Amino acid sequence: MAERTVEMASTHGLHARPATIFTQAVAKAGVPVQISKAGGKPVNAASILGVISLGIEKGDALTLVSEADSADTVLDELVALLSKNLDAE
Repeated sequence: MAERTVEMASTHGLHARPATIFTQAVAKAGVPVQISKAGGKPVNAASILGVISLGIEKGDALTLVSEADSADTVLDELVALLSKNLDAE
C-alpha cells in the first residue's frame, strides 16, 4: 500500500472545476485511489461527488492511498497536481 499526504494548494480548494481536473486524472491513471481530509472518512478519488463532498479548502491536509502495483508513481503525480493552484489553470 502506498500513501501520500499533501496540502491543498488551490486558492478556492477543491471545488467543481479543480475537482473535475483531479478526478479525471485519477480515472485516467486507471488505479483505485482513496482521498481523505485529515482524520476524515476516505472516498473514491475518481468520484467527483465523493471528492466535492469532502469540502476541501486551501491548506487542508489530504491523504491519498492506493494498493495498486503502480501506486507510487500515480500518487506522486496526483500529489504534484494538488500541490499547484488548479484555479490558475
